Amino acid sequence: MLTAATCQEGLVSAAQCDAWGVTGGMRARLVRTGEWSRLTTGVYDVMPGVTLGLDRQRCRSAWFGMLAYGVRAVAVGTSALALHGVKGLPLRIQPQVALDGTARRPRAGIAVRHFDGFATRTLGARRIATVESALVQALPDLDRDTAISILDAALRARQLDDPGVARVRTALVGRRGCRRVEPWWDLVDRRSDSPLETRARLACVDGGIAPDELQVTIKDTHGRFLARGDLGWRLRGDRWLLAEIDGREPHSSPAALFEDRERQNRMLASGLVDLRRFTARDVNRPSQMVASLRAAIAAGRR
Repeated sequence: MLTAATCQEGLVSAAQCDAWGVTGGMRARLVRTGEWSRLTTGVYDVMPGVTLGLDRQRCRSAWFGMLAYGVRAVAVGTSALALHGVKGLPLRIQPQVALDGTARRPRAGIAVRHFDGFATRTLGARRIATVESALVQALPDLDRDTAISILDAALRARQLDDPGVARVRTALVGRRGCRRVEPWWDLVDRRSDSPLETRARLACVDGGIAPDELQVTIKDTHGRFLARGDLGWRLRGDRWLLAEIDGREPHSSPAALFEDRERQNRMLASGLVDLRRFTARDVNRPSQMVASLRAAIAAGRR
């Protein structure tokens, strides 16, 4: 049971408990003693108090929806994307399930969605929408930056390919929200290393300073590799303005900080680079970041 619960982010259903010989009376006692908690009718948390990272919290949300509605429930939309491990999703997602044409009322904050036939894959003993199907379901309900962050990340991770993008785009035609999504496709770019970089790039596009290149490789005068920058703008004299987008996780360990410093020193010592560094806080409040870059571009092109 604990193995299954771990795969389900600490959650089990009453039906599973019955199959494992954990009776209703036993479950009630475990809840009374605080060893378990009851989240909704038929769903229990067997690891209360365990802290989960954001990725696992989103997967837990998806499992909650499936377990609450039984074996016929299929994870769809952002719930399915979370279970596929797609990056760039909102910090919190609403559990979403589809139920093979059965009309059921939503409960416990779970959305019951109704979609025409869509492709699924198995996850253990359950079914979830494929990445392409989940994107068709999710994109119309997302804001632009989140949608493009998800698409960039899925392409980067090879969870989606160019023909898949075309299929998703075609499948959205005529659906609710398709006109709102249509202008976003030209902004998708798999070269973004992270959702945070995607958001920084889009802020620059909105500010009228779209980067000339992404993942710019800097070489010295002998053609030797020095470093690579996230966003780049060409300046006068074959120089570059580079923006480094420092996400919390990749840049937080001492080893990563040391490597960042060494890489920055190599770039600056080359004389070929002006460098600006930004954090998640800067990207999430982009006006100052864009103003700083715009001023640096103007100065470097005089």
